[in-house]
Amino acid sequence: MLLWFRNDLRTHDNPALHYVLSNVDTEKKSASAIFFISHKQWKKHHWSEIKIDFIVKHARNLVEELASLGISLSLIYADSFKDQISYIIDHVQQHAVNEVVANSEVEFNEQQRDQALLEQGVKLTLFEADVIVPKGKVLNKSGSMFKVFTPFKRAWLAHVQANGFSYLGKAQAIKRKAIKNLDLEHKVTSQPCKGVSKAWPVARIYEHQVFPAFIDKKLSLYGEQRDIPSIKGTSGISPYLAAGLISPRYVLRQLLNKYPDLLFSVDSPYFSWLNELIWREFYRHLLFDQPRLCKHQCFNLKYQSINWDNNAEYFEAWKQGRTGYPLIDAAMRQLSTLGWMHNRLRMVVASFLTKHLLIDWRWGEKYFMQHLIDGDLAANNGGWQWAASTGCDAQPYFRVFNPIRQSERFDPKGDFIRTYLPELKDIPDSQVHFPHQYIAKHTLNLYWPAIVEHKQAREKAMAFYQSRPHEY
Repeated sequence: MLLWFRNDLRTHDNPALHYVLSNVDTEKKSASAIFFISHKQWKKHHWSEIKIDFIVKHARNLVEELASLGISLSLIYADSFKDQISYIIDHVQQHAVNEVVANSEVEFNEQQRDQALLEQGVKLTLFEADVIVPKGKVLNKSGSMFKVFTPFKRAWLAHVQANGFSYLGKAQAIKRKAIKNLDLEHKVTSQPCKGVSKAWPVARIYEHQVFPAFIDKKLSLYGEQRDIPSIKGTSGISPYLAAGLISPRYVLRQLLNKYPDLLFSVDSPYFSWLNELIWREFYRHLLFDQPRLCKHQCFNLKYQSINWDNNAEYFEAWKQGRTGYPLIDAAMRQLSTLGWMHNRLRMVVASFLTKHLLIDWRWGEKYFMQHLIDGDLAANNGGWQWAASTGCDAQPYFRVFNPIRQSERFDPKGDFIRTYLPELKDIPDSQVHFPHQYIAKHTLNLYWPAIVEHKQAREKAMAFYQSRPHEY
């Protein structure tokens, strides 16, 4: 039996690992596991350097952790999914492996890879480990996937209330025989971790220290503080969920241990954070139901052939944080500096790119994936299509975020703006959200001009979207 780790580098609530430990006598023989380090394949899917570094770091840490369970983990370089398939087939034949065990991945190319192995005669046993409620189990009365989040949420809650959810806890070897720590030199001989993810604690520390502190001290204020980018009011769990380092079922279990009635308390101040977890479920269920979303297609097909302006100079200004709108520019600098962006700001900058600049949402989706530590196809695609009004339960096409009003509302004193735009540190609070008149009046040369004017851009966006048939 061979255990194949993928987007699930954890020993906590890992169905594939649990299955192997339940079916292999580790007292007599160590179990074998593999993890593919596939830089070229990851780059083909636009994974960021910081995410790759984060994952490889955890893969190396997992070698020692699995050794204590009697499992030998090999880290194998394979440039592509084709190389992964070849390695698995050769390994199965050479070592007479009767079963390959893994947790499934919802993305289209990953599904195709697994199907190719099955067609080659590999006995591939797959489990689901990336969601709380199994995909395909939350359906409307006609048996179809919901196209609106709120009824999905109600059905999701009803399902969990009625059926509970599986949770496996920490892995324990049935007959534990620890093995000697492996020397990685013969397994990982090039492309070492660069340390670009060092600001993010490893999952073990997050799980034992950061997340419990969030539940105890910040969860009750999450609803009030979640949209304020200058406050560290969010959980910071997204990189760990995106990389499969922490199980969403573990997260819900910890919430219910603290607040047993949470599933029945949608008006509770604690529920607003769980609501975000259900959004994550929604987008993964949606990707399962609509694999074409993996192929850069609009969920709302009427927008598939829309003729975006795609001004390359505007796109470059947006990427560099030089749009002339301080909140947009500070947010883009946060992304380039941290490999992460506050969720409220993700919505604002995505709206600005697609509606103020009329640039294809797929350009922004790709750029985010190339820079985010928590890049995740389902959530990233869902968020960008929501902002661009092309997606499932998206904001209406006529809703265009005003970046100045967003700044005044969510960063009223300009604390976040000044963190990433120190050139505006001396601008008065009332002017920092759009400082051009103040700068001109005082003949200062601190900041670049706005690349578009909000009112004109909004009017252009309205005409642009109204040129398509709409359903609102």
